[in-house]
Amino acid sequence: MKIVLVIDQFDDANNGTTISARRFAQALRDHGNEVRVIATGKPADYKYAVRQMRFFPVVEHLITSQGMRLAIPNRHVFEKAAAWADVVHFMMPSPLGIMGLRHVEKLGIPHTAAFHCQPENITFTLHMGNSKRANDFVYNRFRDTFFNRFTHIHCPSNMIADQLRSHGYTAQLHVISNGISPEYTYGKRPKEPWMEGFFNVLMVGRYAGEKRQDELIEAAARCRHAQQIQVILAGKGPLEKKYRRLAEKLPNPVVMGFYEPARLLEILHMADLYVHTSDAEIEAMSCMEAFACGLVPVIADSPRSATPQFALDERSLFPAGDVDALAERIDYWIDHPQERAEMERRYAVHAGQYSLRNSIFQTEEMFRQAIEEQKRA
Repeated sequence: MKIVLVIDQFDDANNGTTISARRFAQALRDHGNEVRVIATGKPADYKYAVRQMRFFPVVEHLITSQGMRLAIPNRHVFEKAAAWADVVHFMMPSPLGIMGLRHVEKLGIPHTAAFHCQPENITFTLHMGNSKRANDFVYNRFRDTFFNRFTHIHCPSNMIADQLRSHGYTAQLHVISNGISPEYTYGKRPKEPWMEGFFNVLMVGRYAGEKRQDELIEAAARCRHAQQIQVILAGKGPLEKKYRRLAEKLPNPVVMGFYEPARLLEILHMADLYVHTSDAEIEAMSCMEAFACGLVPVIADSPRSATPQFALDERSLFPAGDVDALAERIDYWIDHPQERAEMERRYAVHAGQYSLRNSIFQTEEMFRQAIEEQKRA
């Protein structure tokens, strides 16, 4: 198939949606499809480039600190892309997506959407993440301006599909994992000097309100084994300064920084435990990649997060927001290294059912259904 992906930012792999999109595009190509994207950045053979939106400095900083850019819609670009494509797949309900959808509809090109942006990703930034009214408002705006104009929506988890159904989304919902790339496999490598002598507890994710890295910092400080623990927060975001201040209470300095995928893979193979504290999460690829590499996860059991589905037993769960319970889980895995070694291999095997290859097969079938429906229309 000839597939066009519509996503505001594709070049810089500094947020989860872009990383998934880049991996998704390459996997589709590897499976024999032709893939082009509509996105900001420099023109390329595979890309229809559009200009980036600019905002007042405060707003610009808020957007870019989340690892995002927004694109200016361009009618001529969509006409050119639609003339080439068999199907157009929209990744975000942004201005680029909303305007682009109108053009694709007029041209009669098959189109599908993915639900990657959870309302909490927006409302937590505005300090309203725990407001049901605010989150419902965003769900409803997404529905009425964008998603209910599609007949097929890709949902990375059953949790988010249930949310869409409860908010009146009418499309056929395809629950398909974003998929774990084949390079994320079980493996252990010797620790580098900066990790030696510590029990290294890793979390990967944006420094944003819904991710709750503050809970990991607080729990590590309360652990019986606090003197042994080194917390590694891989990511970047607007709360970096806040988290660095919070981490001053830790016996050992926190390690914070953004790592390219190849470097992060090395760290995953050296760390001792993975913690995922997020209150809101559509799937959490970072957690999946961690346990695929052989790290036991400890996951916040939040009703707004799909990540608890990956826990193999209660030792990998703690009540969301309960810092003392998280500290107990971390201490437990430090105290039981043999059990941890056994569970590392079980989690690596467990990851097999979420392979990227399986996800591509299922997504291609969704595209075929959309194409056939358009032919019959």
